[in-house]
Amino acid sequence: MSFTSNYITCAGREIHYTEWGAANARTVIAWHGLARTGRDMDELAEWLVGRGFRVICPDTLGRGFSQWSPDPGKEYTLAFYARLAADLLDGLGLDRVHWVGTSMGGAIGTVCAAGLYEPRLKGRILSLVLNDNAPRLAEPALARIRAYAGNPPAFGSMQELEAFFRQVYKPFGWLSDAQWRRLAETSTRRLPDGRVTPHYDPAMVRQFTDHPNDYETWQHYDEVRCPILVLRGVESDLVLKDATDEMMTRGPGALGLVRVVEIEGCGHAPALNVPDQLGLVAGFIEQHDAVARPAGAKVTS
Repeated sequence: MSFTSNYITCAGREIHYTEWGAANARTVIAWHGLARTGRDMDELAEWLVGRGFRVICPDTLGRGFSQWSPDPGKEYTLAFYARLAADLLDGLGLDRVHWVGTSMGGAIGTVCAAGLYEPRLKGRILSLVLNDNAPRLAEPALARIRAYAGNPPAFGSMQELEAFFRQVYKPFGWLSDAQWRRLAETSTRRLPDGRVTPHYDPAMVRQFTDHPNDYETWQHYDEVRCPILVLRGVESDLVLKDATDEMMTRGPGALGLVRVVEIEGCGHAPALNVPDQLGLVAGFIEQHDAVARPAGAKVTS
């Protein structure tokens, strides 16, 4: 299944996104993790297109083919990412969407659904999938992320970089050889000396140094009123079970809007690339898409 590569200006910054199933009216925003790109969502997008959805997969500011921030201390933050998301939805004429977010992408989805940073997004997210993300993250894992994300390694060959990715992202779970190769090729840039390195702005780590509590998002989570599916890698060191347990007792959890599913064989974060995971996400979205739309409503263009 094919996609198109596109660019749009959001909050004055050039943002890249891939679009799948452009002819379909029902839309899913699929947002990647911290040091990743929108191409991580290829399998999910293809799966959802087959079920009648349009899927938009952005590269966050400073990642992939999106612009790097000229003001990293202020713009590599959840508040600014929410502004980018609001401009993206407005720019594409999207009134209401479903949201699937891996790690950072889940945190962005949470603050967007809450509407505290961007009131124009309030009520526009029909359902929210948080892939190994919670309003409280484990500090030892955050320290590990700070250590590697701010100083990405460089290698003399693509084979060496792919081997690095296979080691670092082993917690994603099973990927085929072809998927590992695509992951490497879609998240690589060449340095002036010809070596290859992960395709993101190292300054994005300033989110953790300049805004150390940015991912403590309970205030936002408590305001969310759409159904939420939380996928937690059983071996995750970032999202601990005590955090997902608390999610079930407050905010949308206390209203019966939250479901937590633990994914065997994965840590941080499930790759959303195998049928069990894809079917779980698609089934959740379809269930709440049907609830959100009146009987007889047109769902494809």
